[in-house]
Amino acid sequence: MPDFFVTMGVGLCILMFLTLVRAFRGPTAIDRIIGVNVIGTKTTVLLVIIGIVYGRVDMFVDISLAYALLNFIATLAAARYFQHHKELRETGFFLRKRDRR
Repeated sequence: MPDFFVTMGVGLCILMFLTLVRAFRGPTAIDRIIGVNVIGTKTTVLLVIIGIVYGRVDMFVDISLAYALLNFIATLAAARYFQHHKELRETGFFLRKRDRR
C-alpha cells in the first residue's frame, strides 16, 4: 500500500513541475498567480500523502491545513494587488528591459 502512495506522490511532483513551468511562462500575471496557487494546492495534497506514508496523518494534516490557509491568503493578496495595478495586469508581470521603454 505505501508503494501506491509513493507512486502517487512522484506523479504529483511531476505535475507540480509542469505547473511551475506554466507559472514562469504565463503570458499575464493572473496566469502566474493561478499557477502558483495550483502548486500550493498540490503541495497540500502531497503533505497528506507523506503523512500516510509515514503513518503520522494527524500531524501532517494539521501542517497541510496551515499551509493551505497561507496559500489562500497569499493568493487573495496577490489578486487584490493586481486588481489595483491595471498596467501590470494587462502587460504581464515580468517585462524584459527592452520592453519597458
